[in-house]
Amino acid sequence: MTNNDSLRPYRISVPQPEIDDLRERLTRTRWTSDLPGTGWERGVPAAYLRELAAYWATGYDWRAHEAALNAYPQFVTTIDGAQLHFLHVRSAEPGATPLLLLHGWPGSIVEFTGLIGPLTDPAAHGGDPADAFHLVIPSLPGYGFSGPLTGTGWTDGRTAAALVELMDRLGYQRYGVQGGDVGAFIAPLMARAVPGRIIGVHVNALVTFPTGDPAVMAALTEADRARLAAMQQWQERSGAYMQLQGTRPQTIAHALTDSPAGLLAWIVEKFQDWTDPAAKLPEDAVDRDTILTDVSIYWFTGTAGSAAHTYYERFNDPAMWVPRDRGTVPTGVAVFTTDVTIRPFADKLHNVVHWSEFDRGGHFAALEAPDLLAADVRDFFRPLD
Repeated sequence: MTNNDSLRPYRISVPQPEIDDLRERLTRTRWTSDLPGTGWERGVPAAYLRELAAYWATGYDWRAHEAALNAYPQFVTTIDGAQLHFLHVRSAEPGATPLLLLHGWPGSIVEFTGLIGPLTDPAAHGGDPADAFHLVIPSLPGYGFSGPLTGTGWTDGRTAAALVELMDRLGYQRYGVQGGDVGAFIAPLMARAVPGRIIGVHVNALVTFPTGDPAVMAALTEADRARLAAMQQWQERSGAYMQLQGTRPQTIAHALTDSPAGLLAWIVEKFQDWTDPAAKLPEDAVDRDTILTDVSIYWFTGTAGSAAHTYYERFNDPAMWVPRDRGTVPTGVAVFTTDVTIRPFADKLHNVVHWSEFDRGGHFAALEAPDLLAADVRDFFRPLD
């Protein structure tokens, strides 16, 4: 850690009355019922949610998971008027590469806990010490322990600028960035802002959009066309959360901040819909306690609404839709089972030098297939300086 008095040590400590309140609210949930013969295709089934909420109230141990997170060095700092929380885990390897890991929605720092050991200490996990990384893992502005935003205007570009400032405060002049989902929007923006500072950008769950070039569209492979169709189907059948958060975030904020059962349904639906199709239930893809730790962070920090507002900023950000020149920083793209990333579209915007496709793991790759993601990150950054 660099000597910078704007960086303050942080420790997660949820007051016991808040834990008691969560459990009490869960026991008083007013439940709905399913229509006969329906299942996950209409949302989270009532019986599933009731059972999971009961476990959250009586079986899940927040204190144990809080302690596990507190085992990592954490800090907060104020950048551009907002608090920014982050883990900072340095490798014992002197030549380790600094790497920023960026979560998405409905994720949090919990996404990356399974990567910390393999990336900071590869030798202890069957890897080469030369592949070690110093890790900086922030809670994105408006998410988790970075706390609810107190003002508007937190676009992806503003977040990218704040993260560049964070790495500057930490004394990292050259570093890599890895991100999925929202993180896959922000990481390339950082590379565009300070291309000389960033060694490379590695992304998963990258959303790519048609270029409008008839020649590119005509040259799409059968697999590309299947992904494009899957993306269109996703927008029609699974994109309601995005439309709501992007257009009326304050309305859903009231519901998600008042009802833990509602918040649980809002998030756990994504762990069912977006994970590896081989997993029938969310906990078949991601450990149940890990899902509940993620949801608990949104609950205890009151940031479900704040995170929703960042979608509104994205929807209403003119810079989001302005045509851009192709990025210059080397970019690696990992494509997991539920990703709809299309290479010709990605090549149009990014300097893609590394492309990997996997038959295991879905949208939450860091949680579902940390071994594959860690290996791909190492493979991508190894030849870069």
